[in-house]
Amino acid sequence: MKKIILSIDGMTCSACSNGLEKYLNKQNGIINASVNLVLANAFIEYDEKILNQEKLERFVQEAGFKSLGEFKEIKSNSNNKKQKILFIAFTFLAIIVMYISMGHMLNLPTLKIINPYSNPINYCIVLLIFTIAFIAYGFDIIKNGYKNLIHKSPNMDTLVAIGVISSFLYSLYSMYMIIKGTHHEIHNLYFESAAIVIYFIKLGRYIDKISKDKTKEAIQKLVEITPKNAVVKVNGIEKTVTLDEIHKGDIIVCKPGEKIAVDGQIVLGKTHIDESLITGESKPALKTVGQKVIAGSVNYDGYIEYTAEKIGKESRISEIVRLVVEASNTKAPIAKLADTVSGYFVPAVIIIAILTFIIYLILGFDFATSIITFVTVLVVACPCSLGLATPLAIVISEGLCAKNGILVKKSEILENAQKVNTIIFDKTGTLTYGKLKISDVINYTNLDNDKIIQLVASLENKSTHPIAKAFTDYLKENKLELLPVNNFENISGYGIIGNIDNNELLLGNSKLLDKYEIENIHLEDETDLTSKRKQYYICCKKQRNNCFNWCE
Repeated sequence: MKKIILSIDGMTCSACSNGLEKYLNKQNGIINASVNLVLANAFIEYDEKILNQEKLERFVQEAGFKSLGEFKEIKSNSNNKKQKILFIAFTFLAIIVMYISMGHMLNLPTLKIINPYSNPINYCIVLLIFTIAFIAYGFDIIKNGYKNLIHKSPNMDTLVAIGVISSFLYSLYSMYMIIKGTHHEIHNLYFESAAIVIYFIKLGRYIDKISKDKTKEAIQKLVEITPKNAVVKVNGIEKTVTLDEIHKGDIIVCKPGEKIAVDGQIVLGKTHIDESLITGESKPALKTVGQKVIAGSVNYDGYIEYTAEKIGKESRISEIVRLVVEASNTKAPIAKLADTVSGYFVPAVIIIAILTFIIYLILGFDFATSIITFVTVLVVACPCSLGLATPLAIVISEGLCAKNGILVKKSEILENAQKVNTIIFDKTGTLTYGKLKISDVINYTNLDNDKIIQLVASLENKSTHPIAKAFTDYLKENKLELLPVNNFENISGYGIIGNIDNNELLLGNSKLLDKYEIENIHLEDETDLTSKRKQYYICCKKQRNNCFNWCE
């Protein structure tokens, strides 16, 4: 069994995705197929002995859609600006069409040259020109609608296409009668209906697109965790390359503050690396020669060289993105129900519209009233609100979870989450701030606490060690200024040294004191502090005064 995710073009509503999914699942060799409307892709599990990618893409084409090849990344639409301008332009045109066709009904001032009563032919021609422009704007809807009807998988576009073309053709007939002199046919013109229906469908899709783009952005941020470029060392010479140019076995250089480009193993140097995006651990881990590094993690304070081991799709971050995309393609029980209903909805609406048209004629209504009722049923019955809302809510939820480091393996887990009544946490940083902070100051000097912190933070500001940020943050929070530091020196594994106001200051652990043969008269206190159990105060949210002590 093999898995593949294909990018699909041409899906515009839930009926499209549902129809394609049904068609794929009917094919011999396909074990399971799930189509995602929001991300515009199809996740397919198939027997590689029977099928290959070329045959799968042919199935997609037979169903009335187009495969854009294997899904590699979520791409932002470069035509967004152009589409927005076009939409705004047609919004103004829609207002003009409504004014021309209905302004006289509201006794609004109108141009005599296009007045329906004084110049009915001019009135018809102007509306015809505007309607043709709207049909050209919504030609993708009409084309897709009839294409899916031919492929026996009618969708919402089919409803709109039948309704719009029916209104347009009947209006052309009425226009012909007006030209021949039957001016009362002016009341049977429905050019504006065809134009406005297309506009409102485009409006709905524009709003849907904004929601989809926000979802894509959330998942796209996962991809952007890794840097775009890296420095590769070849024969002692450093060269900046893109990630696509990195090969397995290449030696990659990573300096303090930079991100790890690909998964690999350190061959030179040591450093602290923030791997919280993968491990959830807020404290940076010390990495030395022989240890693994993960793409996207941040190098804090050391120079390292590492060999590239897992690149492209093999990297751990790429695997996470793949899992998120696969999860968004799984169906929650409520989504399956929505797909089932919307799948039967379109054919049912077409049948109801035809029956309505026939019944109206039988009851003695004229042809114009019957055709308008027929069109109304087709256009008003839109299954997208049912079939799109549920999967869109699920995908948005999964995108937000991914953004916050929560990976959802299957969509049904989100639905089952409502049944959870107990959560057990066992991860540093989950219930805490997730970053180092100063909790207390024990002062043995004649200086006040703020002065001690000011001296320490000024030294630490020159360091790239993870603990340094805790001091500089404290300085900012208490609005204290940094002091100038001279002759700064970082002694790896021990601490730092610097000169402030002509005084040499040493800052570090007990090993630093031993190194400079300074007697540690507070060793007993240090031992006591490092072994002391931390005390927490837990308060009930409803009874803020009811607090009790809890020792770890």
